[in-house]
Amino acid sequence: MENKFYKEPSRKMEYDPITVVGGGLAGCEAVWQIAKAGIPVILKEMRPMKTTPAHKTAGLAELVCSNSLRSDDPEHNAVGLLHEEMRRCDSLIMKAADACRVPAGGALAVDRAAFSAYIEEALAAHSLVTIERGEMTKLPAETDGLHVIATGPLTSAELTAQVQAVAGGDLLHFFDAIAPIVAADSIDMTKAWKQSRYDKGDGDDYVNCPMDEAQYNAFVDALLAGEKIAFKDWEKNTPYFEGCLPIEVMAGRGRDTLAFGPMKPVGLTDPHTGKRPFAVVQLRKENKQGTLMNLVGFQTKLTYGEQKRIFKTIPGLENAEFVRLGGIHRNTFLLSPVLLDRTLRLKARPNLRFAGQITGCEGYVESAAVGLTAGLFSAWEALGRDIVLPPDETAIGSMLNHITVNANEELFQPMNINFGLLPPPPPPPGKRKIKGMDRKAVQSRIALEALDGWLKQTGMKK
Repeated sequence: MENKFYKEPSRKMEYDPITVVGGGLAGCEAVWQIAKAGIPVILKEMRPMKTTPAHKTAGLAELVCSNSLRSDDPEHNAVGLLHEEMRRCDSLIMKAADACRVPAGGALAVDRAAFSAYIEEALAAHSLVTIERGEMTKLPAETDGLHVIATGPLTSAELTAQVQAVAGGDLLHFFDAIAPIVAADSIDMTKAWKQSRYDKGDGDDYVNCPMDEAQYNAFVDALLAGEKIAFKDWEKNTPYFEGCLPIEVMAGRGRDTLAFGPMKPVGLTDPHTGKRPFAVVQLRKENKQGTLMNLVGFQTKLTYGEQKRIFKTIPGLENAEFVRLGGIHRNTFLLSPVLLDRTLRLKARPNLRFAGQITGCEGYVESAAVGLTAGLFSAWEALGRDIVLPPDETAIGSMLNHITVNANEELFQPMNINFGLLPPPPPPPGKRKIKGMDRKAVQSRIALEALDGWLKQTGMKK
């Protein structure tokens, strides 16, 4: 009887199994891609023997905080583009999402229980998939075969210590101390200017937004009065690091704290006035292309709505496009640009690949996309095939690039997919560049064309 989820291969080859650790979205997607390639795969999931503070069930691919996988518009929204790319890659996560969809306007929302059940049924039904329940606390040895570690942002302390020991040095972060990021081309440069303090280094690395004393005081008042997100119960005993205090906590230590801290104006001269401003908000390049800018020192517990409202009062950011908003919460993720190679292998232990949020991607869809690539790369390695990286122009490729090569290593933080990670499109004849929705539409078209070429090149599409 034909399986409703996949077609059994007529001829099976014998290969050593690949092990995937973690039954979240990334792990399940990796398992699916490996099994589709004809390689036996073992999925290890610790629940229900051991759970996490965030999970409520023992189901695979449990959505723990929202039933929405965000916008499904592939032309004007980067996560919608990622949806479409994953569909074309025969993603199990997208099959489940489409099958379990519930009305939500332009968003892709799902029935959470049905979504999890669909994925678990599909994997359990596959003849090449074995699901084992139980916690893995010891990292596999180099001789233990290929593994994909997809244990998520709440990886257990025991396994975290193992990764730390193998990687060497302080190369794991235990906090998401996230500052907002804006699209560089949405900054009003008639008010802002480019300059490093005392003109050191490359002056293009920083953009400065000036404030006079009245603007600064109003900004501090807004920070102190703004609505904040409360820590979850299991985060409450995690202390702040002094080096990554929320900006509103710094503001609460004294009215002048920010003006002598992250907003100090020393070494800067506003070319629009010829004077040093009273205070300044500095933005620093978040990626090597310079398409994204990070608000320096602006990690925050303000709600998302308050962040947009308050930060858009900063001169030069009135019309800023926020591609990521700030936050601080407990998390575990690798310093991936240092630790991982282009195919997500741990450089210190090449039989181990990492996938999902532990690699420094943010969001369910992004996590699943990285799981998809980790699964494909592992299967191709097992088959003895050359690994062909997805094109830079694609959302999948740009997410992989952010994790492994493009991110600023000193500032590396978890990132959602956004158009700023994709290469800027070539300008049309007679124009300097394409802006706004037109730019996004062109980037989406280029991405899908590049993806289709990659799928044909790798034999995933005839």
